Amino acid sequence: MQSNIKDQVVLASPKDEEERALVAGACVRKLGIKIPAVLDEFGNSTEQAYTGWPDRLYLIDANGRVAYKAKPGPFGFKSDELRAAIAQLSKD
Repeated sequence: MQSNIKDQVVLASPKDEEERALVAGACVRKLGIKIPAVLDEFGNSTEQAYTGWPDRLYLIDANGRVAYKAKPGPFGFKSDELRAAIAQLSKD
């Protein structure tokens, strides 16, 4: 929570999808996130299907299949592994 306070992204839990979108947008802007961010629906079906919690990185191929799935983050994020998966996918 201290890092959230430092980054000024302390927000109330959203009550519906509209509030969730506003909170997510604020986080993306305040944290300067440059990669595309996708918002799960309010029931969290994507999180449940793909084990998206805690943080997790996925690389999705052109056919919509998971080409790389990182271990839970932030300590499971291995940029070299992701870079290699992107390179391999670029060859295919």
